[in-house]
Amino acid sequence: MIQTERYDMKSISHLKQLYADGAITPREVIEAIIAKAEAEQALNIWITPPRMERIRPYLDRLAASSPEQLPLWGIPFAIKDNIDLAGVPTTAACPDYEYIPKQHATVVERLIAAGAIPVGKTNLDQFATGLVGVRSPYGEVHNALRPELISGGSSSGSAVAVARGQVMFALGTDTAGSGRVPAALNGIIGYKPSVGAWPVKGVVPACQSIDCVTVFANTIEDAMQVDQCVRGVDHTDPWSLQRPKVIPALPAKVLLPASQLTFFGDYAEQYREAWQRTVAAVHKLQLPVEYVDLQLFQEAAKLLYEGPFVEERWAALGSFVEAHEGSTLPVTRDILQSGKVKQYTGAAVFQAQHQIQRMKLEAHRKLAHAVMILPTVGGTYTRQQLQEQPVLYNSQLGLYTNHCNLLDLAALSVPGAAAGEDLPFGISLFSLPELEGANVELAARLQRLILQQQQMSQEELTVPSVLVAVCGLHMRGMPLEPQMQQCGAAFVKETKTARAYRLFKLDTEPSKPGLIKVPQEEGCEIVVELWRMPLHSFGSFAAAIPAPLGIGKIELIDGTEVSGFVCEGYAVKNAQDISVLGSWRAAVGS
Repeated sequence: MIQTERYDMKSISHLKQLYADGAITPREVIEAIIAKAEAEQALNIWITPPRMERIRPYLDRLAASSPEQLPLWGIPFAIKDNIDLAGVPTTAACPDYEYIPKQHATVVERLIAAGAIPVGKTNLDQFATGLVGVRSPYGEVHNALRPELISGGSSSGSAVAVARGQVMFALGTDTAGSGRVPAALNGIIGYKPSVGAWPVKGVVPACQSIDCVTVFANTIEDAMQVDQCVRGVDHTDPWSLQRPKVIPALPAKVLLPASQLTFFGDYAEQYREAWQRTVAAVHKLQLPVEYVDLQLFQEAAKLLYEGPFVEERWAALGSFVEAHEGSTLPVTRDILQSGKVKQYTGAAVFQAQHQIQRMKLEAHRKLAHAVMILPTVGGTYTRQQLQEQPVLYNSQLGLYTNHCNLLDLAALSVPGAAAGEDLPFGISLFSLPELEGANVELAARLQRLILQQQQMSQEELTVPSVLVAVCGLHMRGMPLEPQMQQCGAAFVKETKTARAYRLFKLDTEPSKPGLIKVPQEEGCEIVVELWRMPLHSFGSFAAAIPAPLGIGKIELIDGTEVSGFVCEGYAVKNAQDISVLGSWRAAVGS
């Protein structure tokens, strides 16, 4: 038996090269996978684990072809156990639901035809009802990097199998974020094509009208190779659609959230800082950046679980639940029954459909020629914490993902700037179905830039610089942001002043903010952005600032002081006090 040290699951191209060099054979790879799965059994990755007797027929078939003939020749993959693999039980993580399909799911059939080797069926949140990875009678799936943390769900086993190097890629499903949240929490790629682009025939339904099959991989390129093999209409699948091919190309612009985002859990601040570092990298891509209100997307997200769409889950699985009392986990049963309990009327269903259509139209207008970037998740929890607040914490994990399928968007989750050691932070890129290639190209460039930043030499990191707080026209997306970039300044993060300031809208053309320090009992916290500016640029930058503004010391909410824009007192005598709004961005509606 081969030792696992002789190979790893870096990428499909890497494994193909090992095959071409004669360094390893598919059978040896499978033997190593079986050994690794057995050694890591405590992680609860598998429901039907890798076994040679089940895999051998797929290995034997490879002898009749060559790597040149089949794009995925000898590439091992895992299948979430709500997707059919012929002759192997499908359980959807519910033992009493088990059946043995006679046919492969369409996506599985296409992958096998491309030469890929299915090695087993992975664990999941029961009936794909969760984003946490702990709702399974087959055990809680452990995080690939820190076992005490949640793995994310519902495609938990598939994500961890990839992150632990047990397979090259793995299939998942996604209704509300299940193909993206586990990717973010385990530091890998989660690709969710547009609705209908990959057939769902042979998939246990959650919400059939918006369910998607997804893929987890180590690289964007690997995810795209899988897409090329499985994309396309299945005329026996009523939900299958003809969607455009993915052709990588940059979008015309990038959309970022205009308002402050919500982060949660014990690592909220680390996630917030990772997001801010990621945003700084986005600005260095030199693409136009616009800021959008997230209210539309948040309202759509609420409709998925707080409106009549929950009835679709009951329509798919309600008869089984009622006929098999006690077969489902209590939390699963409560989720599935929520639509039934509320007893939505037919009129309510149509009203919700009409509302979504209006939202979809507006969302597609906003995203025309653009890619929107959000955190995939705003935080994480330990598996123990999930037991204490299973519904609330699960709901929080879907804050930035639930809207996607209802609004007919494609999404790609990739690692952003790390939140800490063994604490990955994921970002999601959203596009219209015809712009999936923009997600791909932008994500690839952004990943390369983040990697370059992480690999900066110590000499580059120690270039003399100064932190500068800006509160108005020099902020991201504002008219004078180019001045910051011309000075070589890099966005660091968004924060607030101490509660000792008033913000005024000066009577100038164009309007400018004036920040004045006052006694603490009279002050407010004002949003500012911190930028790191090379010291050699700082003097000329400060000298060019026109009166009544200038550079002084600003006290931040954490008690530290930095250089920043301040205003002379005389200038605010007849100015509008906008302190109650808390930021210049709120005052100008940007």
